[in-house]
Amino acid sequence: MIRGIDELDLRGKVTFIRVDFNVPIEDGKIGDDTRIRAALPTIQFAREAGARVVLASHLGRPKGRDPDESLLPVGEHLSELLGVDVMFADDCVGDGVRKNIRDLREGDVLLLENLRFHAEEEKNDEDFARFLADGVEVYINDAFGAAHRAHASTAGMARFVREKAAGFLLKKELDALGGLLKDVKRPFVAVVGGAKVSDKLAVLDNLVKNADAVLIGGAMAYTFLKAKGVPVGKSRVETDKLGMAETILKAAAGRKVSFLLPDDHVVATSFDESAHPETVTEIKADQMGLDIGPRTRARYREKLLEAKTIFWNGPMGVFEWASFAAGTQAVAQAVSDSKGVSVVGGGDSVAAINKMNLAARVTHISTGGGASLEFVEGKRLPGVAALEE
Repeated sequence: MIRGIDELDLRGKVTFIRVDFNVPIEDGKIGDDTRIRAALPTIQFAREAGARVVLASHLGRPKGRDPDESLLPVGEHLSELLGVDVMFADDCVGDGVRKNIRDLREGDVLLLENLRFHAEEEKNDEDFARFLADGVEVYINDAFGAAHRAHASTAGMARFVREKAAGFLLKKELDALGGLLKDVKRPFVAVVGGAKVSDKLAVLDNLVKNADAVLIGGAMAYTFLKAKGVPVGKSRVETDKLGMAETILKAAAGRKVSFLLPDDHVVATSFDESAHPETVTEIKADQMGLDIGPRTRARYREKLLEAKTIFWNGPMGVFEWASFAAGTQAVAQAVSDSKGVSVVGGGDSVAAINKMNLAARVTHISTGGGASLEFVEGKRLPGVAALEE
């Protein structure tokens, strides 16, 4: 059982909240603050409950201490969003940090420096986890995007803190994604795209066991088409995964799951943004598929509008290029037009939804691409397991 932050008495207690503030920063300015805003309800609740709040996050993949990967600009931006002064520690462990924490009063907020300035964070080093937990009375994980990592701040330190719980964002993610795996409203339709089958094999295997229909797009579709003996020209194919693709196709057929692949394509003769797009039903030897075609878009839309539950992860084509974006846009529109429960997970899918200003019409947009995929695969996430009692 996992408790929520609203089930704990936080007054006067040092409350360590693991957040996901891994946001784009350029010239000291935050590019997209979606992840920061997503954590605000948990932070505000803790403040109003009288907690002495300590926030911790990673940023980027620094090799040691790197001023370009400092969380200082995040702290400044967070101060503006909260309307209070957010104190900033120049490290995440050490005597100076201990003093910063001791000096906190009820409702105060302290943001620690980038956890990944210490290699011990990603190694889940036990001593480092103990240092992080020193003086902490309550541990809250609200970083779903990092919950699939067994790191010191997401898993290790929870063992050394007596009280622990999920923040509002993490709880919301678990409820939304958990609804895809049990007591799901049917028909349940999954849309899976992206470049590589290898990234999605495990989730496809689990979806074939749970979904009523699986719609495939992106470059990964051509590995499946090749496995079926369909000519795919120069399209990207993972030849070493053809056997696994055949296994998934057979499993879908055996369970009578509709496993839909593109039957028309937007192609070009080179992988180039300025390449001339052409819509075809048969891909020639010198062509490569870069998006799903209009007939496939219509078939996928029809399936999505029939759905009571939708999970979407991955684009239908090279959606960053206007000539090959129509498939992804069509799926985004269909998902938002659906009357069913819709869950979107994964950076590119979320980017497409946001680009089209359709986020408000989707039931849940996951903040963790990798974590959401592993959860739907049926994996036990280390950051979630650490909260179980």
